[in-house]
Amino acid sequence: MAYIKLYKASDDSEVSSAPTTTNAVTFTLRADLNEEGTAQELYAKAESGYVVNDVTITPTGTSATKWALAPDSGGSPGTYGAYGAALELGDGIDDTTGKTFWIKAKAVDTETPVNDTSVTLVVAGVAAAE
Repeated sequence: MAYIKLYKASDDSEVSSAPTTTNAVTFTLRADLNEEGTAQELYAKAESGYVVNDVTITPTGTSATKWALAPDSGGSPGTYGAYGAALELGDGIDDTTGKTFWIKAKAVDTETPVNDTSVTLVVAGVAAAE
């Protein structure tokens, strides 16, 4: 059982879990232009009846080093970590408020254009019943 899930803030829909890509976080970028995608707001929320502490989100996969995460800062992205770095969301993520964070991706002109579905956001934490 997954005690914590990710959601898109734009429509409160649950982000699909790998290997399903029906509601994945997506970016369409042109490598020849070294494009960086517009930041997307996501949030982590615990299953009903649980609280999750020590939560970390880590991008993994072939091009994970082209994904960056940032904490929320009053409804806008805070300072982004290095591309490919994990983000610590901290403690007290419950089933009512959740915890918001931001994600962006980039493409570079040295890569071959591809529909890369290898990146997964791995969410880890310690869950306890409320």
